[in-house]
Amino acid sequence: MTERPSPSRDASGRSDSEQPPLPPARFAYDRHTWKEIAHLLTNLPLALLGFTYVVTVLSTGAFLTLTVIGFPLLAAGLMGARQLGKLERARARALLGVRVDEPSPLPLRGGTDGFFPQLWLALKDPVGWRTMLYDFIRLPWGIVTFTITLTSLFVLWPVLPFIARGLTNADRAMVRGLLSPSDELERRIAELESDRGVVVDTAAADLRRIERDLHDGAQARLVNLAMGLGLAKEKLLEDPDAAATMVAEAHGEVKLALQELRDLARGIHPAVLTDRGLDAALSAVASRCTVPVKVTVDLLSRPVAAIEGIAYFTVSELLQNISKHSGAKSASVDVWRSDERLLIQVWDDGRGGARLDGGTGMRGLADRLDAVDGLFVIESPQGGPTTVTAELPWRDRVPGQGYGGRRQGPGRGGDNPPFETPTASMVLGPAVDQGGDTTAQPRRRG
Repeated sequence: MTERPSPSRDASGRSDSEQPPLPPARFAYDRHTWKEIAHLLTNLPLALLGFTYVVTVLSTGAFLTLTVIGFPLLAAGLMGARQLGKLERARARALLGVRVDEPSPLPLRGGTDGFFPQLWLALKDPVGWRTMLYDFIRLPWGIVTFTITLTSLFVLWPVLPFIARGLTNADRAMVRGLLSPSDELERRIAELESDRGVVVDTAAADLRRIERDLHDGAQARLVNLAMGLGLAKEKLLEDPDAAATMVAEAHGEVKLALQELRDLARGIHPAVLTDRGLDAALSAVASRCTVPVKVTVDLLSRPVAAIEGIAYFTVSELLQNISKHSGAKSASVDVWRSDERLLIQVWDDGRGGARLDGGTGMRGLADRLDAVDGLFVIESPQGGPTTVTAELPWRDRVPGQGYGGRRQGPGRGGDNPPFETPTASMVLGPAVDQGGDTTAQPRRRG
């Protein structure tokens, strides 16, 4: 699935949450004590630098807000404050052993969003303002720590390690409190940036697929149709029998073109899904599978169209791969709602061995679900059975558009309406279309 930004790691591979505790302070001056003393002594010069920068930026920016350059100057000052925060985090890592994640950069895209939206984005940057606050309050603290540390070096040197530990613990708290990224917000921003890229790439691939299908399929047949009708028109008076044959051939081309356009429309969004919901649509897809499929849909209402479409195309892609690659003798599809999640489980008794990193297209399908805050879990031991579990966020439709009840039946035969399995989807694209089994061990309902 989509990789999330991980906490920063040191050379030994430890993450921020796994930092080893500092050794206790002691009378002997070890390397940790000397690092803490160095940090305390450098507090004052860096605090002077930061305080001067903050006062200058705020006073100048506030005064010049009466002109057109005030707000851009203040925005530039906030971006500069980010660099001061980066310096302080580096100093804390080197001297205090405090490792905090670097905040996400501002999503400024070279002016593509316009000047004023980017200006407003920079002005409301929480990382810049927290760094400004950090630098502003550090001056009195820097004076206190510098004075105490320098005096203790000559007067209280036997207990200086304990004094230094107490003072630097306050420094560590300030760094973590004001210079750490807003964990939940920053993580969410990183997720949305990654998901946006997946959605954009998928939409572009779908547009190319539709253009290719139209160009190579229906468009070519319509060109042949026009040429055939033109020739038939010329021969209508000279050779009526030949003209009638050409018209019959053109009629066949029209039927084929209509069928290809119908297949293309079903690949974009099938009418049965819009009219009758997931139950009927999934049963129709299962009826086209070469493996007997048992479909169970337990929904008292319908989700919004976007979620319903993603669920449909997810199952459709998985069933296509079962037909092509699994070697299964039977399969099942279960769909139900649990709280605010729509859960999907597709199981088969095939050969197994499906993995996200197996080069079978599973990674693309997982990324597409992840782009809408979904989950995609596989358990597929060699030899099977195999099952995929997918979760999607549930959002209700407008009242009056739902459908109710529980319907269960085999996917092959029965009264399922005829339906051509889509070759790809506007939502998911042809994510799973080559090699390997596409299902995994289900997480059973309780």
